[in-house]
Amino acid sequence: MTASSVADSNVKSCGPRQLVPRGHVIAAVAIGNAIEWFEIVVFGYFAVIVAELFFPSSNSTTSLLLTLSSFGIAYVMRPLGAVVLGVYTDRKGRKAALQLSILLMALGSLTIAVAPTYSTTGIAASILVVAARMLQGFSVGGEFGSATAFLAEQTEIRRGFFASWQFASQGFAALLATGFGAVITFTLTAEQVGAWGWRIPFMFAVAIVPIGFYIRQRVSETIEFQASRHVSSPLRSVLLHAKAGLLISLGLVVLGTVAVYTILFLPIYAVRILSLPAPNSFAAGFLTGATQFALIPIFGGISDRLGRTLIPIVAACAILFGVYPIFVWLSAEPTIAKLLVVQGLFGIVTAAYLGSLPALMAELFPVRTRGTGLSISYAFGVAIFGGFTPFVHVWLIAETGNILAPAFYVALAATVSLSSLVAARHLGFR
Repeated sequence: MTASSVADSNVKSCGPRQLVPRGHVIAAVAIGNAIEWFEIVVFGYFAVIVAELFFPSSNSTTSLLLTLSSFGIAYVMRPLGAVVLGVYTDRKGRKAALQLSILLMALGSLTIAVAPTYSTTGIAASILVVAARMLQGFSVGGEFGSATAFLAEQTEIRRGFFASWQFASQGFAALLATGFGAVITFTLTAEQVGAWGWRIPFMFAVAIVPIGFYIRQRVSETIEFQASRHVSSPLRSVLLHAKAGLLISLGLVVLGTVAVYTILFLPIYAVRILSLPAPNSFAAGFLTGATQFALIPIFGGISDRLGRTLIPIVAACAILFGVYPIFVWLSAEPTIAKLLVVQGLFGIVTAAYLGSLPALMAELFPVRTRGTGLSISYAFGVAIFGGFTPFVHVWLIAETGNILAPAFYVALAATVSLSSLVAARHLGFR
C-alpha cells in the first residue's frame, strides 16, 4: 500500500498530470510564503526592542516575556485561521486561498510598521501590536494548508521535491530577515534602531506584497483539485474520517516547529543568556537560514526515491540524542565560532527532518479535504508546541536557573515526532 493510494482512495481519477510544473508555480508559493514568514521571523529577531517600545516594565525579563507572549499569541489564532481558510481552500481552491492569506498578512504587517509606541499612546499601542499579531497568525494558519496542497498536487512522481519548497521558502524568509537584522544592527546606532530602524523590515515586506499577489494571481488551479469530487463539509469529513491522519500529521509538526523556533530563539539566547554581541548572533541565524533554504529541497527530492519517513527518523534521533550535549558544549565557553557551529548543525538536521514532511502530510489526506487537514494539523501543532517555544525556553531558564533547560523541551518534541513517524510507517507510509 502506498501513501498516495491511502489518501486518494475516495477521489476520482485526476486525469493527466503535469510531469514538470512550470517554474513560476514554485515561485508563486515560495515568494508569497517567504513574505509571510519573513514578517514572523523579523518580529522574533527584534523582540528585545519591541519589548522596550510596546511592553515596558521595570523588570527586563518580564518585559521580554510579555513580548514573547505577543509573539506566541499569533499561534493561538492559527487554529481559527486554519479552520476558516482551510475550509475555504477546499471549497474555493488553492489559488483563491493563497491570494487571500497574503493580503491579510500584509494588513497585519502594515499595522506593526506604523504603530505608535507605548510612550505615545499608552496601552493602546500594546493592544494594537497584539491585534496585528493575531491577524498575522490567522493568515498563516491557512497559508500552510493552501500552499502545501498547491505544491504537492503539481506532480506525484516529484511530490517530495515540490512540496518541500513550503519549508524551503521559510528558510529563505529566515535568511532574508536575519540579513535585515544584521545590516540594521551594523549600520545604525542603538538609538536609531530603537527609534525607527526596527520598522524597516516590516515596511519592506508590505512594499513587495503586490509582487507576491500578482504572481499568485497568474497561476492556475491544480489539476488534481479540479478533477476531485466535491465534499460538502471538508471540516466534518476530516474530523470524522481522517482522525489518524490528523493526529499523525500534528505529531510530525511538533519537532519541526520546535526546532525552527529554537533556531529563531538562539540569537536571543546568545545575547541575553550567553552575553554574545548581537550583530554576530544575527550572522549565525543567517547561516542557518541559508543552510535550510539550500538543503530542504534536496532532502525533499531524496524522499521521492527513498520514501518519506527514513530520513526524518534519522534526523529526529540525531536531535533527540544530540541536543543536550550541544547545548552543554555551547554554554561551557560561549563564542561566536561555537554559535555558528551550533546554528549550522541545527540547520542541517532540521532541514533533513523537514524535507519530506510536507509531502508526507499531504499524502495523509484525500484531495478535497487536504487543505483543511493540512491547515488544522499544522496550526494546532504550531500553536501548542511551536509558537510559544521562545517563551517556554526563557521561562524554563528563569524557573530552573539552568541555562541548558531548552534542550529538554527540544528532546521532548523529538520523542513525540518519532512516535508519529513510527505510526505513519505502521499505516503503510514508507
